Amino acid sequence: MPTRKQQKLARSHRSTLSLQKTEVVIHVYDLLPPGRISSTLWFLGTSLLHSGVVINGKEYAYGGHDRANVTGVYWTKPKMEPPGGTFKCEILQGFTLASQSEIDAIIHEASEEFLGTSYNLLTKNCNHFTSYLCQKLTGRPGPSWLNRAASIGVALPCVVPRDWIEAPDFETADGELLDEDDHADESSRMLRTSDEQPRWIGQPDSEDEGRSSSSRKGKGKAPARDAAGRTLPASERAPTS
Repeated sequence: MPTRKQQKLARSHRSTLSLQKTEVVIHVYDLLPPGRISSTLWFLGTSLLHSGVVINGKEYAYGGHDRANVTGVYWTKPKMEPPGGTFKCEILQGFTLASQSEIDAIIHEASEEFLGTSYNLLTKNCNHFTSYLCQKLTGRPGPSWLNRAASIGVALPCVVPRDWIEAPDFETADGELLDEDDHADESSRMLRTSDEQPRWIGQPDSEDEGRSSSSRKGKGKAPARDAAGRTLPASERAPTS
């Protein structure tokens, strides 16, 4: 007959086995236009990257906008490439034993920490968010190489190419160039027709959003900027409409 200690260990073992493990996966996107330069920088681990954290079929990421006291954390369908971005790889960061309600609470906490107006291309960007969320969920931050380009920019701002912190031009199927705002508007129109429209955490319902959108009609649209005043590339803007 098993001893009381053995019975207790058996119950503890069964309890551990009954816990559901949830995968925490990182999706990585290259923001530089495809070509020899981006391939070389990717090989060297110094490319300009965007990342998101995939949990239970949703990819969580962080971007900037100009709405005060509103989070910049949003979720999309996994592998939905940001404007100008190319999917490169996925990384199994680890697992979490947290329940769904605990995961939701962690994401909510992260959304309060990462406001849209706090976004900074070099010091508080999407990859910082990825590292923060991975640390909270798995106990390990995301790979440091995700933010190597930003680290170089902080240490040696004079050597960071201007194209790294400004949006590239985009081409239509007819070969015509679109400027950044046109591309963002086109992306918004495409996303609004999809059931997988990106949504930021705590996004107001459609009625409230409709009133907010109406109140902004007729006003000039200033370019979105980060906390340091840099113009935000379309790929690093949180979806706010």
